Amino acid sequence: MGRRRKESPTAGEVEEERPPYFFGAASTSMVRILAVSLFALLVRVLVALGPYSGRRRPPMYGDYEWYRNTSSNDLAYWGLDYPPLTAYQSYVHGRLFLQPFVPDSMDGSVVGSSRIFPAALCFVFIYFGRRIRRGRGDGSVTHEWLLAMILLNPCLILIDHGHFQYNCISLGFMIGAVAAILSGRELLGSFLFCLSLNHKQMSAYYAPAFFAHLLGKCLRRHNPILSVMKLAIVVLATFVLMWWPYLYSLDAAREVLSRLAPFERGIYEDYVANFWCSTSTLIKWKMRFTVKSLKLFSLYQVPSNHGFLHALLNSSFSFYLFSYQVHEKSILLPLIPASLLALEEPTAFGWLTYTHSLLSLFGLIYRLPIEVHGRRRPRIPWKLQTVMALSSFSSALLHLVYLIVRPPRRYPFLFEALIMALCFAQFVILAIYSNIRQWTLRDASPGFPSEKKKI
Repeated sequence: MGRRRKESPTAGEVEEERPPYFFGAASTSMVRILAVSLFALLVRVLVALGPYSGRRRPPMYGDYEWYRNTSSNDLAYWGLDYPPLTAYQSYVHGRLFLQPFVPDSMDGSVVGSSRIFPAALCFVFIYFGRRIRRGRGDGSVTHEWLLAMILLNPCLILIDHGHFQYNCISLGFMIGAVAAILSGRELLGSFLFCLSLNHKQMSAYYAPAFFAHLLGKCLRRHNPILSVMKLAIVVLATFVLMWWPYLYSLDAAREVLSRLAPFERGIYEDYVANFWCSTSTLIKWKMRFTVKSLKLFSLYQVPSNHGFLHALLNSSFSFYLFSYQVHEKSILLPLIPASLLALEEPTAFGWLTYTHSLLSLFGLIYRLPIEVHGRRRPRIPWKLQTVMALSSFSSALLHLVYLIVRPPRRYPFLFEALIMALCFAQFVILAIYSNIRQWTLRDASPGFPSEKKKI
């Protein structure tokens, strides 16, 4: 009797077979990710070898100060202008590096303190879901490219590791919060964002986007009040924990709060490409208005993950353009959400990066891979290409003139003012474009899963 032939399984019984290249593709992907991370770390170390702000100038040694005026701390000149988490970081670093070793041992503390590496990795893995782990590809290296866009941001590297600052900590917490929220862990995301706020108050630039997105998700749940209460408890508990050493008296808390808005320095820094500086060439704000007046001036859509990232960019852009006391590190706040949107908005991201870090050698990597999620790279409209080309040419020409031409004696800062005005104009165009994109979004981003109506 012949052997019975095995029947073919039905469609429902067919198991998903892993492609023969599964292990090879997955391991190759992880090697590329590791290579990008190590290269980004190497670049930071090399930049950190140069001199930094406050080097060999005791008792400064960089951004290490406190809230009170003492014989070794001139509060009006280098008092601490950041929330308590920065104070704890300063204390720990002082104990670990300054006291047992020489002050120069602080050189590598920014690299060692960076939170942006693990946060960027989490974001990229969540962004692409299981694509990386399963070794699925579409002929592109978009996940490694996106990781490079976040970690090799030239502005962040130069400001943190060249100028010796710690923006990578607060921005790392913020990116971690975004990754947690996109993965459905809203409580963890709220906690991480509160840490970002308590490290540098500029993270408040993102607060409207976080608040609106989380509130929108809570309102779509079966028990919205309970969801809001959970988030509120996490936020309040985190702030109480961070501020506990200063809650023993009203004066102690007020002492810290007063340092978070140092209006005695003036309402804005000079020659920063925001609204106040750019328009001050025509309207002398500081002469026409008091600091108190200028301080007052500055001061329900269905939520989607793609819209959340756009909201982060638009909120931070608005704060950057119109808030007071804009420092050079403030541009990092819109740059980070722009880098998270690099695959979805490559034109805007590339233009923003070139605008702030024109002719940087890092600019060579800012080129979108051929395919993203199986789609061809989007074509840039010729009108936008013309505007970008003219702005790039104007910026290059201004930089060249700045280097080789001496300005008139009557206007010694003429070229700085022109560069500032040009950059501000481009920032305004990008901000308008990004706001239009957010309010005209229709479908969920291909980088994220679609959400159900009720969670």
